[in-house]
Amino acid sequence: MMYSVSRRTHEIGVRVALGAERGDVLRLALGQAFTITAAGVGVGLVLAYAAGRLMASNLFGVVRLEVTTFLSLAVVLTAVSLLAAYIPARKALAVDPAVALRAE
Repeated sequence: MMYSVSRRTHEIGVRVALGAERGDVLRLALGQAFTITAAGVGVGLVLAYAAGRLMASNLFGVVRLEVTTFLSLAVVLTAVSLLAAYIPARKALAVDPAVALRAE
C-alpha cells in the first residue's frame, strides 16, 4: 500500500490543490484498499470453507464450518489491511501540494 500511495502522490497533490477535502482523499485511498481486501477475504472464506469440508470428510473430529473463527479472522484481516492503507495515506496528505506539483 505504501508503494501504491507513493506512486499516487502527484495525483493526491493535484486533488488537494484543486480543493479536495482531506477526508475525500483518505476515503479514496481506503476505498481502494477495502476493495482489494474484500476480494481477498471473500476468496479466502470460500477456499477455507471448501478446505474445511474436505478435511471433515477425511479426518475424524474436524468441524466442517467454524463460523466464529472465519468471521473473526476476516474482521482482523480487514482491520489490519485498512490500517496498512491509512498510514501511507496520511503521509501522502502531509505533502505540500505545491511540492507535489513541482516534482513532475
